[in-house]
Amino acid sequence: MRIGRGDAAALRQLIAFLRCSGLIPDEKPRRRQPTPSEKCAEAFQRYLREDRALSNATQINYVPFIRSFLNDCFGNGRAKLSRLRADDVVRFVQNQAARLHRKRAKLMTSAMRSFLQYARFCGDIRLDLAAAVPPVANWSMTSIPRAIPPDQVRELLASIKRHTAIGRRDYAILLLLARLGLRSGEVAFLELDDIDWKAGRLSVRGKSGRRTDLPLPADVGKAIAAYLRRGRPTSSSRRVFLRARAPVRGFLSQCAIGSVVKHRLERAGIVAPAKGAHQFRHALATGMLRQGASLAEIGEVLGHRSPDTTRIYAKVDLDGLRKLALPWPGGAR
Repeated sequence: MRIGRGDAAALRQLIAFLRCSGLIPDEKPRRRQPTPSEKCAEAFQRYLREDRALSNATQINYVPFIRSFLNDCFGNGRAKLSRLRADDVVRFVQNQAARLHRKRAKLMTSAMRSFLQYARFCGDIRLDLAAAVPPVANWSMTSIPRAIPPDQVRELLASIKRHTAIGRRDYAILLLLARLGLRSGEVAFLELDDIDWKAGRLSVRGKSGRRTDLPLPADVGKAIAAYLRRGRPTSSSRRVFLRARAPVRGFLSQCAIGSVVKHRLERAGIVAPAKGAHQFRHALATGMLRQGASLAEIGEVLGHRSPDTTRIYAKVDLDGLRKLALPWPGGAR
């Protein structure tokens, strides 16, 4: 019997109909077995998660680089780490750095050092190959923080229609960003138990799981309460902010907060300096600086662990910089 044109498509439709009717079982997809290199990368990820207690963001950033490195060295064969040499490390880093953004390249070298230290700790390698990872030039504070102007913040907040559930949610999210300067992840992963309504305080889980207690401004608390009472879907999730569409759950990553910001800026027709959520953090710091706050005070509010992180805002202190400016040779022009 010859197979005619269209028979294959008809057969697929018939099989799909029989499966939907429950007359034949669903086809179980074959699960691809991970390669030795992938297994090694998974073991490294478990080490980062369980032994180092590093954040999901760090794991997501580090592991793909290590998987690529192992594939480059061993392919689908056995990942024998004892065969690694300094030349393998240098070659991989140089090839990757040539096509990566400077910050991504620096992140890649951090991932490589972490993995090679882990491999030495496990006894898989004896040499200190982490020292062979070439450094990537990454000059700090080469740009000025892009902060959204105060008038655009007011315009954006005023544009949100708060009679809808999504409007109440997005308004509360943007207020948290604008008034407290929170990071995207700190807003996305905020939980109901993190809010102390009686004391008027907010417990924020920052980088590396470190917690910071912040005062909860009255307008921010009012906006969150309005969303919880008349906007938040019924859910067993303890996250404060939930997805509006099924499946109803908390945001999977901090990228969702950036998407909310981008969507609201576009709907309001506002051309802001940036599209993401971090511009509100820059705006808060810039406003505090212009009102006379010190860099130490700004760093405390923003939760910076190092004063060097806050020093970038000195660039926007034009009055302070004018005092340091040297006179123009030959007189003013």
